[in-house]
Amino acid sequence: MQDFTILTDSCCDLTAQMVQELELSVLPLSFTMEGKEYFNYPDNRDIAPDTFYEKLRSGSLGTTSAVSVGAFHEVMEPLAAAGRDILCMNFSSCLSTTYQSACIAAQEVLSDHPDRKILVVDSRAASMGQGLLVYLAVQEKRKGKSIEDVRDFVEQKKGHICHWFTVDDLNHLKRGGRVSAAAALFGTMLQMKPVLHVDDEGRLIPMEKVRGRKASIKTLLDKMDELVEDPSVVFISHGGCGEEAKALGEEVKAKYPVDRLEINYVGPVIGNHSGPGTLALFFQGKHK
Repeated sequence: MQDFTILTDSCCDLTAQMVQELELSVLPLSFTMEGKEYFNYPDNRDIAPDTFYEKLRSGSLGTTSAVSVGAFHEVMEPLAAAGRDILCMNFSSCLSTTYQSACIAAQEVLSDHPDRKILVVDSRAASMGQGLLVYLAVQEKRKGKSIEDVRDFVEQKKGHICHWFTVDDLNHLKRGGRVSAAAALFGTMLQMKPVLHVDDEGRLIPMEKVRGRKASIKTLLDKMDELVEDPSVVFISHGGCGEEAKALGEEVKAKYPVDRLEINYVGPVIGNHSGPGTLALFFQGKHK
């Protein structure tokens, strides 16, 4: 059976160690802050996550730009030239044009390497929800499944990757157009904390508003209680609030038979919009 490479983008928010362990190829997305462009490498070589969140807290704002077709072409071309097929799993198409760029690049590379297979999947996921889907795809690949079988598994599984998260500061969501200016103002005054999720289409949807940080974190656990189908692998990402992320992980492990729990930062491309204090819980559920 022809071996293949799983390619994803850095919005998966997997650690450098996990990228190596899972034998992934990861395209780093970029953002600009204080006039400088940074690439979001899994090993954080351009900017440390703590530094990024310190800059956000001090009022610096980053801007993100669409990844080019050429960037994907540069990664796909040498893989195809080396005789490898590619399963490319990308950040939700409702939140980014990354998927569309990957599709165009795949067609360009296939025109030069018609004997190769390049299958592109819209993960309809974000942050470590995307990472969890990629992780599960690798487990299927390691069972000896074909590239088509793994692609079909991902297409079925992506509707079961639950993303539940809360943010500490509504103003970052206001800048991204996720909440209105008035809602951000009154919500901040009343200490309201939104609980959001990513829906079946891969869109970011505000679901509830609860009063206070503790209540919002408890709501994440309540959603897991309500929806969880397979608690064996749970991922948590955070916007510079590592202690809260660890505490949430301990609560999850106390309740469920978790075989693998991974915690990492929300990367800067997403973190620029969600802000410091974001806390996200990802698991396999009955539905999103």
